[in-house]
Amino acid sequence: MIGTEAAAEELPHQAAARPPLTMADFGAMAVDVLSGVGRSRGKALASLEVTSVLDLLTYYPRRYIDRTNRAAIADLEDGIEAMVMARVDSVFAKKLQGNRSLVSVAVSDDSGRLRLVFFNQPWRDRQLAEGQEVVVFGKLDRYRGQYQMTNPVVDLVGDETGRIVPVYPQSAKAGLQTREVRRWVEEALRRSRARGISEPVPQALLAQHGLIGRHQAIEAIHCPETMDDVFTARNRLVFDELLRLQLKLIMRKRAAERAAFGIGHDTGGELVDRFTNSLGFPLTGAQQRVIEEVAADLARPVPMHRLLQGDVGAGKTVVAVAAMLTAVQGGHQGALMAPTEVLATQHYLGVRALLADLSVPAADRLSGERPLQVALLTNQVLGAERTRIQASLAAGDIDIVIGTHALIQEGVEFSSLGVVVVDEQHRFGVEQRAALRAKGAQAASPDVLVMTATPIPRTAAMTVYGDLDVSTLDELPPGRTPIATRWARTAAEEAEVWDQVTAEVAQGRQAYVVCPLIDESDSVEARSVTETFERLQADELAGLRVGLLHGRLTPAEKQTVMDLFRQGSIDVLVATTVIEVGVDVPNATMMVIVDAHRFGIAQLHQLRGRVGRGAQESTCCLLSAEAVGIAAERLRALVESTDGFELAEADLDLRGEGTILGERQKGRNDLQLASLRRDKEWVVGARRAAAEILDADPGLADHAELAAEVELFLVDDDADYLMKS
Repeated sequence: MIGTEAAAEELPHQAAARPPLTMADFGAMAVDVLSGVGRSRGKALASLEVTSVLDLLTYYPRRYIDRTNRAAIADLEDGIEAMVMARVDSVFAKKLQGNRSLVSVAVSDDSGRLRLVFFNQPWRDRQLAEGQEVVVFGKLDRYRGQYQMTNPVVDLVGDETGRIVPVYPQSAKAGLQTREVRRWVEEALRRSRARGISEPVPQALLAQHGLIGRHQAIEAIHCPETMDDVFTARNRLVFDELLRLQLKLIMRKRAAERAAFGIGHDTGGELVDRFTNSLGFPLTGAQQRVIEEVAADLARPVPMHRLLQGDVGAGKTVVAVAAMLTAVQGGHQGALMAPTEVLATQHYLGVRALLADLSVPAADRLSGERPLQVALLTNQVLGAERTRIQASLAAGDIDIVIGTHALIQEGVEFSSLGVVVVDEQHRFGVEQRAALRAKGAQAASPDVLVMTATPIPRTAAMTVYGDLDVSTLDELPPGRTPIATRWARTAAEEAEVWDQVTAEVAQGRQAYVVCPLIDESDSVEARSVTETFERLQADELAGLRVGLLHGRLTPAEKQTVMDLFRQGSIDVLVATTVIEVGVDVPNATMMVIVDAHRFGIAQLHQLRGRVGRGAQESTCCLLSAEAVGIAAERLRALVESTDGFELAEADLDLRGEGTILGERQKGRNDLQLASLRRDKEWVVGARRAAAEILDADPGLADHAELAAEVELFLVDDDADYLMKS
């Protein structure tokens, strides 16, 4: 067995009385129980976060080499990426001017020779030595008539004779070779065979999804006989990862529902109907559906925890106001928290206009009703006005308050906080949202509606927001004018853009110009907002009223600039992404994004959504001559589609789930193999399977090993991080 008797092998008659090895058993074994893992190798493995045998068994190969079907050097094609296995013939290192370096490596196989060139990777001189067997992956090109690959990916594999060779992730700093990792993995597997590896997933579930056993999967992912073995092993281990994650998220959600005491709101009142009838435009079918979903949550005496996602302009604010009015008609209060002063003020102006003529039924008034009270509370509200608002909130005289994190500061108390709406929730931490929830003076927890204007692919929503109920506004209100998007790649095309801005202003319209930086930077070749502002004033937009808005202005200065822009006193607003969300100026018909390749798809889509809010046709111009590769694909996607959900899927395909899950700050990342792009059907299947298991066994009492794995792989910090991502 693997254990303290490092050198001992498990014998069949010894194993008969012992249960199979669990993931917890492997997790309790230090990796240095394996032969050859001494102090230095153990330190190298630790740098890769491999400290236990479990870490080693879940340190999966990043690719495989089929030695019966690999390319020979003579078969390589110019300009095409390929992978070859070759011998190192010589290594030559040279220092270049400007503290740069070059390492030139000659490799060969039975069919020919190839030169590998590494710029500014001096450690390659130490990594590669004459006689080594290496796997090289890169693009072939010609230099002075000789074939070469520049800065290719290189793996040290040794002289492998196996049919399928797994290649493990390697770190140059760690100094590990893939053949060492493979040897340790094979030893761990060999010494596990007598006892076997335990199977925590019910056999009926495996059969339902056509999955192989856990032991077979771990063996096949590391030591496949065919590439089909890799496929079937990966499916099983992906399912395990996603099942654990969904079990954790669903258990958290159900535990929160059991533990918390909520408000059973009166959803039969007339206030919400009065509001929707006063809008002057019909609700979309999606808005009606989501308002009903929210109302059903609010009627239950369990705190709502719902994510409302919708594309730019889908009408999320109307749904949020309807939720808060449901609280108000039952004698409670609503609060909307936004991440910035600009966005909070924008919400306040918009909500106040929507509710301008609305009255609240009041049995204690002769008229039977009273005016609805809406207030704004940010750090710019000071002195007597702040004191008045805080006193009115505590007394219950204010029905709806809109603000920034000022809402959760000391001294702000509510009479009876019934519904909390958090906008752009990824900008708030768990602690900030919890602090707002705790502001209710009553014992019951308020209901929480979280809004995001960044559409999320379905599989990502089920993973990132797996313990929230998700409502989606997937229909735009009638009357929204489509936004034409163009990509200006040359100086001549950019000049046409500024001519178009001038023409729009001449017709009484306004425009935004967005830049990625506040000041000029030596490290990033992107035009700063200040440099662009000064140049446009003096050159392309001379004679127009140009304003400047960025994050280093004080809140009062930002507010003044935004007020002037809303009033039409500024023709063109040059800004950073401070205007990314929430800013609503219907007269603005052009959005110009400078150095557009510096932004992600979601951010570009959000910025584009600042125009197209009035009756006039609007245009978004992406300025970028430098966009190549993925950056160019992003811009192309923006030009081709205005559908945020379609773009979110494209973003997932282009950049991967890291853009959604973010970097996990601590704890084990359980998604070692699973990909939200490739494994969409497994996300759905795992979610369904987890719900079925928990329906029959809420506490996993009959699935003790599965419960132990959930806790082993996913600590609470991880789930909290998923919630706030």
